[in-house]
Amino acid sequence: PFVLRRMKRDVLRELPEKIETVMYAELTREQKALYLDMINGIKDRREEILSDRMVLLTTLLRLRQICCHPSLLGSDAPKKGDSGKLELLAELIKSGTASGHRLLIFSQFRSMLDIISDMIMRDGIDYFYINGSTPSEDRVRMAEEFNNGKRPVFLVSLKAGGNGLNLVGADMVIHYDPWWNPAVTEQATDRAYRIGQTNPVQVIKLASRGTIEEKILKLQDRKKQLADDVIRVNSETLSGLTDDEIMSLFEL
Repeated sequence: PFVLRRMKRDVLRELPEKIETVMYAELTREQKALYLDMINGIKDRREEILSDRMVLLTTLLRLRQICCHPSLLGSDAPKKGDSGKLELLAELIKSGTASGHRLLIFSQFRSMLDIISDMIMRDGIDYFYINGSTPSEDRVRMAEEFNNGKRPVFLVSLKAGGNGLNLVGADMVIHYDPWWNPAVTEQATDRAYRIGQTNPVQVIKLASRGTIEEKILKLQDRKKQLADDVIRVNSETLSGLTDDEIMSLFEL
């Protein structure tokens, strides 16, 4: 058997430049205390975490939620607490829109997108927002209006916007939370970086420094290189990790 693979950079040579950047945010004091408490509680649960995949995934999810915004923990969330990464995003949105850029913002967490939308609304910036419950006709209408220059910001759920959307009206793509599978992130980016795009596209990945998010990005790079070698970009990243690699995710 053989694989014939066509790379976008080889086929669509008329596409403009794509610039990818990782920007790190510092945890707030409340975030860091919450993160450390959870990390310290994990140290004595090695066997449980390694033997039960649901416990592993739940633990990873809760750490990622803290990095995004403490309120994502739901009933376990502290009564007060901000997010360093949300503050960084606010700066990017204000500076980007002021400079005439049009932004496409992705997050895996619908509740995080709700928080972002409230923040944007308070700042008086118009935006579009779609998630998994948005009707298909509304998705198409909002995409067309955005591409025609209406409203400078588009919030998209990662799963809802992974395919089927043409959003070449954007020239800045922001991924608020790192996702395990780099192919999913690239597919989302391709909503803007595709045929019809005439402007250079800046892709920004946000992560909380010194946390599991930074480790996810490093794993992405390593696993992506391996995937490119064997043409298996869609494989699950976690399935190929050793026990020591898994436990290293829970270290600072």
